[in-house]
Amino acid sequence: MKHSRTTPKSDDTTELRRKLFEIIFKADTLAGKAFDLLLLVFIIVSVVSVTLETIPGLDESFKKQLFYAEWLFTIIFSIEYVARIYSLKKPGKYIFSFFGIIDFLAILPSYITLIYAGSQYFVVLRVFRLLRVFKILRMVEFLGEAEVLRSAVKASLPKIFVFLITVFCIVIIMGTIIYKVEGPENGFTSIPMSMYWTIVTLTTVGYGDIVPKTASGQLIASILMIVGYGLIAVPTGIVTANLTQKQQSRNISTTTTCTACGSEEHTSGAKFCKDCGQILK
Repeated sequence: MKHSRTTPKSDDTTELRRKLFEIIFKADTLAGKAFDLLLLVFIIVSVVSVTLETIPGLDESFKKQLFYAEWLFTIIFSIEYVARIYSLKKPGKYIFSFFGIIDFLAILPSYITLIYAGSQYFVVLRVFRLLRVFKILRMVEFLGEAEVLRSAVKASLPKIFVFLITVFCIVIIMGTIIYKVEGPENGFTSIPMSMYWTIVTLTTVGYGDIVPKTASGQLIASILMIVGYGLIAVPTGIVTANLTQKQQSRNISTTTTCTACGSEEHTSGAKFCKDCGQILK
């Protein structure tokens, strides 16, 4: 009978991946917390540097330093992203998870600037990575509340979609009516322009760039404003109802991280990963 033997090289690889996982994904160890806090500092400094770059009249030499700093942060975040993937047994789950997508979008704009100038400003998406601060500081209750909110919004999507379709129909109908009532001579030059005015009026924004001049048009505007107040309350009520339901049935989240896919925010007492089924340690 042949016995398979693990080579020293594979042992070293496994040990390296284990250590990387503990540093990158474990916030309850000294090395993990230090890594995460350092990462948060890099994220904040990176976002600040991008915003400073847009200030007019800024010294060119300082702008150049900000440019080099941005690429330094991009390289660091790229290495970190690859290390996260390498340290997991099932990296696909992490890549397509919320934080996995955010981590990817955090480095993508800088590389796009090599083809399309100006897209580097979208690196401000990195600010979403600050959401990890709740896990780092072990604010488990905040993680639980965030999961409740996410679940409530997800459960509300079908109803909100139907609501938006209804609003879209109202916009088309009322936009056409106001176009016929006011006409191009009063600024309603087309049905799309009239639909824009309808949306602005329904949402009670009221920019004032287009204003109905006739009595009939003003009556329509008054009706739309009143309807708008009611429409604004509908999606809020839908989400609130689902939020109350989820809040009553929620389980407390923990900071346990799956060693296979990096999934977080498991319910208290969970023995298996909610995403890949791996046994939680």
